Amino acid sequence: MSDRKPIPFPILLNNEVCSLIQADEDVYQIRFKNRAANAYLMRGSARTILIDVGLSTNYPHLVECLNHVGCPPETIDMVVLSHEHLDHIGAAFHFNLSRTYVAAHRLAANKIMLRDDFSMLRKMFNEPNVPINVDIWLEEGNLIDLGNFRLNVMHTPGHTSACITLYDQDKGLLFAADTLRPGGVMGGIFGSGSIADYIQSLERIKGLNSRILLSGHGRLSDTPQDDVVIALQRSHALLADTAQLFDALDARANFEPIMQSVRDLNKLDDG
Repeated sequence: MSDRKPIPFPILLNNEVCSLIQADEDVYQIRFKNRAANAYLMRGSARTILIDVGLSTNYPHLVECLNHVGCPPETIDMVVLSHEHLDHIGAAFHFNLSRTYVAAHRLAANKIMLRDDFSMLRKMFNEPNVPINVDIWLEEGNLIDLGNFRLNVMHTPGHTSACITLYDQDKGLLFAADTLRPGGVMGGIFGSGSIADYIQSLERIKGLNSRILLSGHGRLSDTPQDDVVIALQRSHALLADTAQLFDALDARANFEPIMQSVRDLNKLDDG
C-alpha cells in the first residue's frame, strides 16, 4: 500500500455558489456548486489567464473569487475555452467587453461564433442568447506561454469534436475539462463527439507525466494516472454497447439516454 500523502488543496473562499481553492502556486480552482463548470485562474509572471468561466449567471461570484486573490477581471489577459458547451463558456461575453482575448480550438470557435445553439447546449443551460467573440483560434501543438507556466494545447476530441486539454509538462498540471474527471468519471458523448475519439484522447493523456488533474467539474485530483485508467475501462465498456450509443446520439433524441449510460458507469462520487 502506498504511503504517499495526498496533496492538501486549501480552500480560500467558500460561499453558497462557489469555492475558491488553491491547486498549486499561482493556480486556483473556482468550483461552482450548481451546473456551471469549474474555472481556473493561472497567475503567470508574464500574463494571467482563465481556463473556462462557467455560466453567465455565476459571473458576480467569479468576480468575487478573482478579486479575493488580487486578479480582478480587467487584469485577465486571456480566457481559454476548453470547448463550446455553455456551462464552460457562458460568462465569456463579459470578457469580450474588456481588453481580454478569448481563445478556443478552431472547431469550438466556429460553433461559438456562428451561435450554434444545438452544439452549445443553450436549451439545456438556458443561457442568454448573447454573442461570444473568439479572438484566437487554437490548434493542436500551440503553446500558451505565461512566463512561469507553459501550456501545451492538445486537441482531445470525444466529449465533443472541439475539446482541448492544456498541459504544463514542467509542473505536471493537466487541465482536462470534460475529457477526464477525478475517479475516472466520463463527461458524456455529445452530438459532435465520438467514443472512439474519446478513447484515443484518454490514451494520449495516459502517456503524460501529470501530477494534478484540474477537470471541468468536481474536485481536484492528485491521482490522474489512476483516474485515466478507470476512464479508459469505462470508455471501452461504453463502446461495447454500440446500439445504445447510436440511439442516444441520434439528432432526434434528447440527451438523457447517453447521459444515463454514462451515469451507470460513473459510480464514484467526483466530489
